[in-house]
Amino acid sequence: MRDEYLLAALRMGAGADPVPGRVSAAARAAFALRLPGGVAADEVAVAVPPGARSADLPRQGADGSAGPRLGAAEAAPDAPGFHRFTAAGLTIDVEASVVEGRLEVAGQISPWPGPDARVEVRTPHVGKVRSPSGSGHFAVSGLPPGWVSVVCHRPGLPPVFTRWVHVRP
Repeated sequence: MRDEYLLAALRMGAGADPVPGRVSAAARAAFALRLPGGVAADEVAVAVPPGARSADLPRQGADGSAGPRLGAAEAAPDAPGFHRFTAAGLTIDVEASVVEGRLEVAGQISPWPGPDARVEVRTPHVGKVRSPSGSGHFAVSGLPPGWVSVVCHRPGLPPVFTRWVHVRP
């Protein structure tokens, strides 16, 4: 088949078969999650610090079965746990867990981003904004389990955001 015939067939098919409404709605929702002008923080491998709630959580296997316990130097993807992100001179430590069916997120921004800084903990459905303490700590509870991202808003500077982390009960 020649390229022009294939392109013509694709054009005809695109006009006759509209995009389903749920696909368009999902695309609009995903587009709304972006953060224009923000700086994406890279995740850094780090040992779970002593005292972190996630240090002794059981790992869940892909099939839902219980796996080995999390050690100090490992983290299970898609499991509650400790994550460290860095960008633009900031380190964002995030610990997420599900308690009684609700997501709890605690963390620290270092160095302290200043008195007018705000930390936004986002899910696809709701976001909560906190002022970090003088030591950079923040906490949010009562969120729906699932995807979560943290954004540090500093006056006069672009926001720094973490990748989306999936947290399951």
